[in-house]
Amino acid sequence: MGRTAAGAATRLLDALLPPRCLSCGEAVDRQGGLCGRCWSGLTFIAPPLCACCGLPFEYEAQEGALCGACVAARPPFARARAVLVYDDGSRPLVLGFKHGDRIHAAKAYGVWLARAGRELLEDADRLVPVPLHHGRLFHRRYNQAALLAQALSRHSGVPTTPDLLERRRATPTQGGLDRQGRHRNVKGAFRLRPGQSVQGLVTGQRLVLVDDVLTTGATLAECTRVLLRAGAARVDVLTLARVVLR
Repeated sequence: MGRTAAGAATRLLDALLPPRCLSCGEAVDRQGGLCGRCWSGLTFIAPPLCACCGLPFEYEAQEGALCGACVAARPPFARARAVLVYDDGSRPLVLGFKHGDRIHAAKAYGVWLARAGRELLEDADRLVPVPLHHGRLFHRRYNQAALLAQALSRHSGVPTTPDLLERRRATPTQGGLDRQGRHRNVKGAFRLRPGQSVQGLVTGQRLVLVDDVLTTGATLAECTRVLLRAGAARVDVLTLARVVLR
């Protein structure tokens, strides 16, 4: 589509569906934008940060520095990066996208993810969204991680395989569980989708797991272990937001 046609399509869309803030719904000047109040309430993650888990440091740190948690027990994934700190400012965005059917926001989030995960995507072979159990998918009607991966793929050019992993059993919600409880809850909950062809999409591949929020990292760590056991050369993690505990 040429620039003239694209511009006309955008103007038509704006006329039919006036642009609204992705967070609060207030009128904004363009599709996929945020109002000034909601934008100022977001905390975007930027260096300096932990070279492994991506935790933002409150002080200057040497390149390659690790946070205390990663020094004590390094997670199985190579690197994790996130766009936003999960807090009062970003929570409406994440929950509205995850539970409120605001799936139109995926396009904007794909751009944000590509920026935050630039170093992970440079030589990545494939994006792998964290799967939902089929029962939860039926009720929710969409997998928010798959929508993020598809939007990121369109922007970055890295292909995505939405059904590479399978959640083999329905796990209780992670909310309210401590770190150990979260790890126990998801242990053994994931596997590669059955089928010989799947193995060829993993062996020797540099994969990027995509999800909405990194909390303790239990789910992402379990998915990483499945992929590494299947022969992945490297597994990184990219999320829209992450919890930061001080």
